[in-house]
Amino acid sequence: MGCDGNTCSDGNATPASPGVAPGLDRGRDRPEAIDRARRIAERLAERFGEGGVDPRVPAVVPGFDGPFFQAGLAGYSDAAMRIIARRHGCPMCVTEALLDRTLLAGGRGFAKADLGDIANNVPGGDEDHPLCGQIMGSEPGEMAAGAVKMVEQGTRDAKSYRKMAVRHEGTEAVRHEAVPTVTASFATIDVNLACPVKKIQRKARGGHWLAQPDGAIAILQAVRDALPAEVPTTVKMRRSFDDTEDMRDAFYRIFDAAYDMGYAWVTVHGRTVRQRYVGPSRWDLLREITQRAHPGRHRERVVFGSGDVWNAEDVFFMLDYAGVQAASVARGCIGNPWIFRQCRQMLAGDAPAEPTIAEQRAVLTEHFRLALAENHQRRNAELATSKSMRKFGIQFSRHHPNAEAVRRRMIEVSSLADWHAVLDEHYTPVRSSPRRCRR
Repeated sequence: MGCDGNTCSDGNATPASPGVAPGLDRGRDRPEAIDRARRIAERLAERFGEGGVDPRVPAVVPGFDGPFFQAGLAGYSDAAMRIIARRHGCPMCVTEALLDRTLLAGGRGFAKADLGDIANNVPGGDEDHPLCGQIMGSEPGEMAAGAVKMVEQGTRDAKSYRKMAVRHEGTEAVRHEAVPTVTASFATIDVNLACPVKKIQRKARGGHWLAQPDGAIAILQAVRDALPAEVPTTVKMRRSFDDTEDMRDAFYRIFDAAYDMGYAWVTVHGRTVRQRYVGPSRWDLLREITQRAHPGRHRERVVFGSGDVWNAEDVFFMLDYAGVQAASVARGCIGNPWIFRQCRQMLAGDAPAEPTIAEQRAVLTEHFRLALAENHQRRNAELATSKSMRKFGIQFSRHHPNAEAVRRRMIEVSSLADWHAVLDEHYTPVRSSPRRCRR
């Protein structure tokens, strides 16, 4: 089970709605909102250069050249989706949260990070950089060993990594276990302290660690100690476990500890763990987090924001209002890779362009091709790909003038032929008939 910034495989999510941001003037309608957001984008480009990103970000992750990125999305964030996003201007992507125990068991979870043979057989796989590998779990030793395995791409045998986890639990720390000469597939290792999945066997994982700061800090320390200094580590958190004062204090304890250990940045989602996915994200509290005084250290801290980023203008509203250095795009980019192109256009001072029917068809065709290549080793690969692509097709249909009819057709897709039939029926640009000369 994995999760992302806005939705989870075992819970309901609030429909798209604005984040809570008292005093933020988004404008009376979308054209006005776009105009206001574009002015913010232009100021960022003037301040930081063409990409509009704080230079501390690409200093940690070369190639991270825009103040936005694609979040880890449960059941979505495979190589195909990431590559399509990158081709439309997304500077960095995150895997879905991979469970430490699944990684150490050598199960499907590790393959879902798109390493090894799978990655080598995805057309355009070399495009999938920089990539942030996100890990989630319940034991410091298992998290540390899982992080090492991700960095090393599983070059040791599975038993070695399991022994590493056991050895860690019996000592204070295992330092720099990863082999630094291995070329890492991941630009950073991201520790997930955000996902509100249920506890397992009375043990915390994901966002539940925010209610147990000692355990959260132990995990952060274990992962940081196990990796060489040159491998950056980052954290994903929610703004608190709940809205009680004790839990807010616990959040800041973990937040401060992460930076003190050398974590490059923290991505903060604007909902509590208790909220799960119900109710709006609190951008005002994200702003409070970025503005909170940290004597002698605050100015050096990089903070990313997450929650209720639905379109390109939301990216720039969050950057400006909350004061974060990058905005995480989660549900807002499912079936909408053009959000990243639109952000780039706004940074250049241009109006964000909506995708044409021809552009939509091209992306739908290529997305299916990439997904099929990724699944080529699976039994009945075409059927499996068709089923998995339905959810993408349904989301892509929102851009179509006849959205409901396209959505219904996408639900019926069970083969590549079905997919192409939908494209031929609904995504063939209408050509104007040539005029006839009158005699």
